[in-house]
Amino acid sequence: MLRTLSIRDFVIVDTIELEFSAGFAVFTGETGAGKSILIDALTLALGGRGDASIVREGAAKADITADFTVTAQAAEWLAANEFAADEGGALLRRVIDNAGRSKAFINGVAATAAQLRELGDLLVDIHGQHAHQSLLKTEAQRELLDNQSGAAPNVREVSVAYKAWRALARQLEEFETNAANVLYERERLEWQVGELDKLAAKSGEWADISHEHSRLSHAASLLEGAQEALAVISESDEQPIVSQLSALNQKLGKLVAVDGELQPVVDLIESARIQLQESVYALNTYLDRVELDPDRLRQVDARMEALHSTARKFRVAPEELPEEHAKLAAKLGQLADASDIDGLRQQEEKLKAVYLDAAAALTQTRTVAARQLGEAVTKAMQELNMTGGRFEIALHPGEPSAKGVEQVEFMVAGHAGVAARPLAKVASGGELARISLAISVITSKATTTPTLIFDEVDSGIGGGVAEVVGRLLKKLGQERQVLCVTHLPQVASQANQHFQVAKSTLDNGKTASRIDVLDATARVEEVARMLGGLEITATTRQHARELLAS
Repeated sequence: MLRTLSIRDFVIVDTIELEFSAGFAVFTGETGAGKSILIDALTLALGGRGDASIVREGAAKADITADFTVTAQAAEWLAANEFAADEGGALLRRVIDNAGRSKAFINGVAATAAQLRELGDLLVDIHGQHAHQSLLKTEAQRELLDNQSGAAPNVREVSVAYKAWRALARQLEEFETNAANVLYERERLEWQVGELDKLAAKSGEWADISHEHSRLSHAASLLEGAQEALAVISESDEQPIVSQLSALNQKLGKLVAVDGELQPVVDLIESARIQLQESVYALNTYLDRVELDPDRLRQVDARMEALHSTARKFRVAPEELPEEHAKLAAKLGQLADASDIDGLRQQEEKLKAVYLDAAAALTQTRTVAARQLGEAVTKAMQELNMTGGRFEIALHPGEPSAKGVEQVEFMVAGHAGVAARPLAKVASGGELARISLAISVITSKATTTPTLIFDEVDSGIGGGVAEVVGRLLKKLGQERQVLCVTHLPQVASQANQHFQVAKSTLDNGKTASRIDVLDATARVEEVARMLGGLEITATTRQHARELLAS
């Protein structure tokens, strides 16, 4: 659950430090006091989007830190991503400066906003104040049902199968409409690949044969140079260098007995003699290997010309011929497969069957979940003063798509004896708000997320229904931590913890938002304000006490 929330220099917040407990907590205050700023700040700490506009005027940066206890699933995620802390909690921090640059941290370690979102999904579930409006959209209805049913793996499988099937179907259609062009392209590729097959250029061949050509074409110069070097070093008619060094070393060696300081010089000359002797051995080996070979030179010349000529024809460098060969052969293989129209049709039918099987499994999962969710929401509607009302989820057959073979539509009957009709056509604002709230509470029960946040999802309801809503949220708070931004005294009076959000003027004349934890006396005043408006009377205070006592 959320233990603490620290907000600094965020919009109109100067500094706020909040501590939370388990159960049901509410945030109340005048319109415009900044109740939803709290949700916005927490959303930012959970990886939401932010820019320089959220930094308080005159401040260098906004800094939000949220401290959570974690579930086993979140602890596994922290360990897997190397964010685990000794305390076993999760400290999420987000900093955005007045230039719009963002930094994120998890347990003091630098993280990405995407990682904050991944972890945040395991810790918090936020139901926004416009959730009831999104329920009117078909896509939102489908996503809600799939989330409730745990159908995400089925949806992914259907999406992958659909893309594979449609890609092959488009390839088949393209072949059927462009058969002549495909045939021409295939013939062209066959000729090109045939040319390269005959050439049979190998990887690295151009570099090897270029080196060999250079050596063969300069063989005479190489032989002459090597023989001259060998003669000077060890085979000249005059005294060769090796012999001179040997004689010099013998003479100096005798003088070492007279002056030992000549020993290093003797050692260096001996080392030089040994090195020169090694070069003699190397030159002899080289001369045995190098020879004038005009026939081989002509062969290498012809091969280089063939490689160079073909490279010009295909407009590539000679060393790129093997890669070009492989690329064109692969294209020809693909085109050969594509031109086999019967084989292509068989493949398309197989992929279609795989898709339909996956879609059927998804339909089955949705059908079960639709019935269960419909029954649960219908039951909740009775408690929310919609006696006799009924909620259903219809699965209409539709065209195959990446989302399945049916359209999901929420249906509602406002009272007994009438047929259910699409939610968007029959629900009034108040009914829509109540149905949305019932769905939010029911779907939240099905998740393992430890903290649930409701941001004014009770708008559009009041009276006795508001009291029922408060009891629903309080009951949910017995199982999870529930935080709720509300304007209803009937809801606020049910909370275990009550925060009041208010605006105040700082010494510099700027407006700031503050949040106070209310004690029993202050709660009476706040609930009375919510009941009676600007003027609080003894009667409204008494009514507030009765609400809190109940």
